[in-house]
Amino acid sequence: MKEIGITISFLISGLFGAILMASKNAQTSVKSTILSIFGGMAAANYLTPIMVELLNLNEAKLQNGLAFIVGFLGLKLVEILSNKFLNQVAPQPEEKTPVKKKPIKKTPIKKKVIKKPVE
Repeated sequence: MKEIGITISFLISGLFGAILMASKNAQTSVKSTILSIFGGMAAANYLTPIMVELLNLNEAKLQNGLAFIVGFLGLKLVEILSNKFLNQVAPQPEEKTPVKKKPIKKTPIKKKVIKKPVE
């Protein structure tokens, strides 16, 4: 399976991590649960080798532990890593927060009272 990019140990570790994460959310649908499990497995299979290289982990048990964590975090980790690496490659401009304007205090206008002459 290695020839097609699948590492069985990462896939199995990611499966258990993804199952654990899916079991935490009891309010999701069956379809969502199945998709999150497959997403966690895919994340573990394809992201673990990248993280192993970045973290310089040489032992198999450390790599499988990392695959479990990657499977557990699933798509959230994909989002975090893609934001981190995409910002290194092509930094995105920071969003400008709108400046709150201070309210203008209105001073009361005094009205002149004109008295009519008494006849």
